[in-house]
Formats: sequence, structure tokens, C-alpha cells
Amino acid sequence: MKPLSKTCFACCVLMLTLASVKTASANKPETNAEKTKNRPNVLFIFLDDFGWRDCSFMGSDFYETPHLDALASQGMVFTNAYSAAANCAPARASLLSGQYSPRHEIYNVGTSRRGKPQFGKLMHVPGTDTLKTTTKTWAHQIKKAGYQTAILGKWHLSDDPIPYGFDFNIAGSHSGSPPKGYFPPHPSAPGLKDSPKDEYLTDRLTEEATAFIERYQRQPWLLYLSHFAVHTPLQARKELVKKYQAKPKGKLHDHSVMAAMIESVDTGVGKIIDKLDKTGQRENTVIVFSSDNGGYGPATSMHPLRGYKGTYYEGGIREPFFVTWPGVIEPGTTNDTPIINVDLYPTLCEITGAEVPNEQPLDGESLMPILRGEKQNLGDRALYWHFPAYLQSYQRTNEQRDPLFRSRPCSIIRHGNWKLHEYFENGEFELYDLSKDVGELHNLATTQAAKLRELQAMLVQWREATDAPVPNTLNPNFDAAAEEAAIQRILSKR
Repeated sequence: MKPLSKTCFACCVLMLTLASVKTASANKPETNAEKTKNRPNVLFIFLDDFGWRDCSFMGSDFYETPHLDALASQGMVFTNAYSAAANCAPARASLLSGQYSPRHEIYNVGTSRRGKPQFGKLMHVPGTDTLKTTTKTWAHQIKKAGYQTAILGKWHLSDDPIPYGFDFNIAGSHSGSPPKGYFPPHPSAPGLKDSPKDEYLTDRLTEEATAFIERYQRQPWLLYLSHFAVHTPLQARKELVKKYQAKPKGKLHDHSVMAAMIESVDTGVGKIIDKLDKTGQRENTVIVFSSDNGGYGPATSMHPLRGYKGTYYEGGIREPFFVTWPGVIEPGTTNDTPIINVDLYPTLCEITGAEVPNEQPLDGESLMPILRGEKQNLGDRALYWHFPAYLQSYQRTNEQRDPLFRSRPCSIIRHGNWKLHEYFENGEFELYDLSKDVGELHNLATTQAAKLRELQAMLVQWREATDAPVPNTLNPNFDAAAEEAAIQRILSKR
């Protein structure tokens, strides 16, 4: 056997070296940048107090939302999408934690009693007003997976959203309303101290969103665009208000300022989509759209749904919701599956390839099988709500349970088309078949006793599993005569 020439020997050494490098490279763990290279961006547009029918594509006959309508037509619209609470803070806590309210213990906006102290038989459960710092949000998990994360707008769960998984924050604080309104100054809002005097807050958040999208276009990102709109105070650009004042009123909607606020949001959505197109990111961006609770009762309507923000009728908790994902979700599709905002946690993690936390119980299910068209529903499951507190009235109408409170302490379950309300003050029940009575006008509690018992047993079992507190301490300030007199005074004026 002839000895190898120096040239052949060198070639062999080079081949062995390359093989060694290749093997080492194959065994080397992927970096976050490598893992996320082909994963989609996520734009989550989340509105405040935006009702189920406040978009044109959901049936508004006065508000104009051409950009949102176009987006909805490009993806999948869910017609039975819910928030896990009927007002801001608990809804957002459930969204970010992926948990029902008994787990994170944020039940209301603030922890004090709402409404006059002599009204309401029970002492409320105060809970907390801050999301636990030990909570792992989906932002935590997605950031850990290598994404750039940002929140623009309303946070409402602590003084600062940064410790909860966000790299970047503009305007997010513990405030539940726009800081000093929609026009400057905004002295307590991070990143807004430089706002020009005529700048409209919704427009500013749109500008920050487009800047973020352009800045991080070469790496995967998640943008939580959490608009303050259309929360009170109702303020809009004067020229847009004049436009709607001159427009014929609709039968469903007719509030000019609300319409102008909604148009500002929609115009901003159009600018954001334009930026995604110009930077070549549109085809690789998942867009999720929804709201935190029902619409603001004095200014909008969810008809035929009963109720609005703060009530646990459908109008207080059912939300507009759609998802677009080019190449994955079939455009122009709708789905009637009852879903709830805690479902977004596992869904967002699956979209981005992030891991769900092993140590934190999650109450939702991933929507990915539906979004991909692999399934039509998520099987036989129930949805739950728990509100061990009081929320005072702001409108005298039969769309709420009584003239004094939008809601009193209660638990709710939806299973299939059936929905049961259990109210703790007097052990009262309301049972509705939503397939025949989406407006919740015909209480079947006395005629469908077997169904009531079935649903109540499920509700009790769920409360035990989540350690949900049921208020049972009597209110020492309760004055039954004063409460009844107040109710009669209001009813006499209708």
C-alpha cells in the first residue's frame, strides 16, 4: 500500500475537520435567533370598551371601520368570542395570565366597594388590583423564545408592564383611563411627556406602532397594541365629530363622538397594515383583534345582546374577535365555537413556538386546530365567569339586572347553548338557551330544573377546583328599606 502524498493527506485532514465541525454544529443548541428565524410576527390589536357590534363587519350601521372590515375578511371571525370578565382590569388579568379570575384574584377595577354602602346585602371580596409578579404572562414566554416584545397603550395591571415580559413600553401604567384624556399633557404616561399639544393619543400610539414595526423588521416581534380607545372620556378630533354629526343616524348606533373615536382607531389600523406591506412583513405577521369587555352603555349598543360593560349578560362579555394569518387561515371564514380570552395564552405560545409554563395552571385551550382548519370546535367544554363584588349602575335600563347595579356578586357558566347565572345574595338563578334567546330575555330557571341542576353542579365543581371565593358575610351597612326606595324612585321615572 502506497503512503499518502502530502496533498492527499492534507485533503483527508480537511475532510475530517469539516465533518467534525458539521457534527459539532449539528449538536450545538439553536440560538433564539435561529429558532425564531421563520416564525411569524404577532400584532395583537386590543381595544377598550369596544362592543360586539361596534365594527361594520359586526353590523354597525353608523360607525365606519373599512380597514378592520378588510382585515376580518382576510381571516377567521369568531362569533362567540368572550372576555373572561365584564370590565377592564380582571379581563386584562385573565388575558395576560391565561387564568380565570379566582386564580389571579383581580375581580374589579380597584378593591373598594362599588356603589352606595347601604345597598347590597353582602360584603364583597376585594381581591387585589395588581397582577402577581410571579405570574408568567404570554409576553414572558414569547420573549424567552427570542421575540422582541412591546406594549403600546393601556396596561392597568401594575405600575409598570416591563417586569411582565415586555422589552418596550409606551403609555402603559396602572391607569385604566387615558392619562389626562386623549389630548396632552400626559405627565404620568411613560414615553408621552413630549406630546405636542394637539396630538391625539390614538394617533400617537399608531405612530409608535409603525415605528416599532420598522425598527425590528429583521427579527421576530410581538406587538401588544392596547388602545385606550374607546374608553371614557369620550373625546375625538373635532373634524371627525363634525363628519358624524352631519351623517344620518343609524337604528343601532348614532353617537357622533364614539364614531369619531372608532374611525381614528380604524385609520391607524390602515397605516399599520401599510407599514407591514412596505416593509415586506405582512405575509409573515399574524394579526389578532379583540376587546376587553362590552361596550360603554350610554354611547353604544350591542343589540340584540342584552347588557353592556359591567354586566354578565352577553352584551357585557361577548367581543368582536378575528385572526388573520396569510397562508395558514382560510380567508373569509367564520366560526361559532364559544371561545374565551384565556384561550389566547396557549394560542400565542403555539404560534410563536414559545413554551407554556409548567408551574402555572392555564385555563384556556389553543385555538390552533381551528385556525388551521383541522377542527371546527374545541369539543365539549364549559366557559366560566366569577364576580364576587358589586358594580354600580351608570344607566337606568332593563339591560342590567336592576337599577342600582350593573352586576351583583355572581358566577356564570356557559355550556353548549345553555347559560346559567347564579347570584349569591338571594340564591337566585337565571337560565337561558342562547340558541333561541341570545338576548337573555326569557329566564327558564323554573321550567328547566334538570338543566339548572346540571349546570349548577358543574359551576360548584369549578369554583371548588379554582378555590373561588363566594361572599357570605352580611353587609352591616345594608338598609333594605333604603335600597327598595331607591329602586322604586328610579323605576317611577322610566
